[in-house]
Amino acid sequence: MSQTIRIGIAGYGNLGRGVETAIHKNPDMSLVGVFTRRAPESVATLSPHTAVYSMDALAKFQDKIDVMILCGGSKDDLPKQGPALAAMFTTVDSFDTHAKIPEYFDAVDAPAKAGKHTALISIGWDPGMFSINRLYGEALLPDGATYTFWGKGVSQGHSDAIRRVAGVKAGVQYTIPASAAMDKVRSGVRPALTTREKHTRECFVVLEAGANADAVREAIVTMPDYFADYDTIVHFIGEAELHQAHNRMPHGGFVIRSGNTSAEQVQVIEYSLQLDSNPEFTASVLVAYARAAYRLNQRGQFGAMTALDVAPSLLSIKSPAELRKELL
Repeated sequence: MSQTIRIGIAGYGNLGRGVETAIHKNPDMSLVGVFTRRAPESVATLSPHTAVYSMDALAKFQDKIDVMILCGGSKDDLPKQGPALAAMFTTVDSFDTHAKIPEYFDAVDAPAKAGKHTALISIGWDPGMFSINRLYGEALLPDGATYTFWGKGVSQGHSDAIRRVAGVKAGVQYTIPASAAMDKVRSGVRPALTTREKHTRECFVVLEAGANADAVREAIVTMPDYFADYDTIVHFIGEAELHQAHNRMPHGGFVIRSGNTSAEQVQVIEYSLQLDSNPEFTASVLVAYARAAYRLNQRGQFGAMTALDVAPSLLSIKSPAELRKELL
């Protein structure tokens, strides 16, 4: 086996815990430690053997870590941490604000190149795995249309949005793909679908004492950018039921490309995911791409890249010869 890849985790929430779990399933990797903005002694890791350090100690580990996996949030953490840490380490992150990926790429690319590091950005299942499958679909069926459906699963951003509504004590929101819309797409007719036709949003809400349920429901279903353009269902439940029945983070979705290879022949490509745990699966993707980041850096390929730029064989622990024998 080649040299063990030494991994660091920057940030230790749901995603960081998922990365810690995933590293133990990859025998060519070892975890150097978790780096946190919290007091290190206050962080309880999944394994009692995992070392925890302050973010302030990062500079001391530049020669001790091969790849730093960034597990901060896309809204406030990664825009600052991505460029700063790419100057110090080869990195992998899951920046997922789609509209801002081009500017984030540029912000990370310059410091990574200057430090002779490799920075794989926006790695996960969307962006990431879904991005690759959208690319494959468009390349293989240029005369066609691509459709992405998300769910059924918990949307963390939309769940946060309902929790900000006055009168809401707690809540969770599920994104549900519309089966009728998916059936149309699978038929190859290339329908023009509105936002409302593609997904439904279902909310489970615990009210504050004395809150007006009708007012809360109205505030949710009319919320611009989050719910106003969708058919939205709001259920009011007790706190115990919320914690018992809605304490997991499942997700998934579908990428479907339909296209014509001739006037008579319609081809349909479909890729789907069904995930019990969104953060654990995203973490598994990050860890596989950490292997690729290490290999790319060893080859002198510096700067920012995305999942679209990485050859699939670089993700695998197996040798190219093994892959040719076993998977082709």
